[in-house]
Amino acid sequence: MAKAAETQQSISEQEYLDGEKLSDTRHEYVDGYVYAMAGSSRRHAEIALNIATSIKQAAKGTPCKTYVSDIKVHAASHKSYFYPDVVVGCDDNESNDYYLEAPCLIVEVLSESTEKRDRREKLLAYMNIPSVQAYMLVAQDRAEVELYYREESGNWWVQVYEQMDDSFLLPCVNQQVTVADVYDGVSF
Repeated sequence: MAKAAETQQSISEQEYLDGEKLSDTRHEYVDGYVYAMAGSSRRHAEIALNIATSIKQAAKGTPCKTYVSDIKVHAASHKSYFYPDVVVGCDDNESNDYYLEAPCLIVEVLSESTEKRDRREKLLAYMNIPSVQAYMLVAQDRAEVELYYREESGNWWVQVYEQMDDSFLLPCVNQQVTVADVYDGVSF
């Protein structure tokens, strides 16, 4: 992800949201500054689709909705809007068609250009959204899934899964998923 312009002036959240509706390029917003998003590799897209498909099937019959890459998450405490690769929202009170304020599960497929931001500022921003139960980081160059999850007490933990038969529970939709499910059809 590259900064839209090094000499860019900060803009308001409303200016960003209005501009994003008209833009051909997706941008993320962080405390007044806008950053253009790079495209994804086929491997990246396939992994995200595998995850979204598993979640969408598990969410049938629940109020949870699964979105892939074009719905923003509003991290109000960090004055930011991000486009995660997969996001799940289960709150019927969400009122905006373009972003979620109360997601429960967020997934980022890591790439060289975004990994540092995904692990630092996005992790912190997402942990500060009260509704988020889990944040999943997925490598695309090897089998590795990191699941950051919030316990009922509010404490955050992380678990790493690297074996294809490793299994883990996705909160919100209570779906058991294996690393093999995440990487179905993907070659390293």
